[in-house]
Amino acid sequence: MREREGLITRIRQIRRVVAAGDRPDPRAADPEPDPLVALQRRVTDLERLVEGLQDSVHRESERHAKLIADLQAQTQPGAMSAALAEDARNRGL
Repeated sequence: MREREGLITRIRQIRRVVAAGDRPDPRAADPEPDPLVALQRRVTDLERLVEGLQDSVHRESERHAKLIADLQAQTQPGAMSAALAEDARNRGL
């Protein structure tokens, strides 16, 4: 659940950065005279947003894959046997 909240927070941060870039410059007399230029700028911003999301999803999937691999390694019969033997030694059984 914490991972999901962290992912949502990162997405919101990226969206804020992109949204801040969308604000027109108050010093500019005519913000966008050509609608095509405005559309190209918007597409560029959306591409940046999608790339950020892809990077975030990739990092999360790598983290989950590593976690799953670690859990699988811990549940291998040899590793499980060694962990149980170590626990028995520590408890004095």
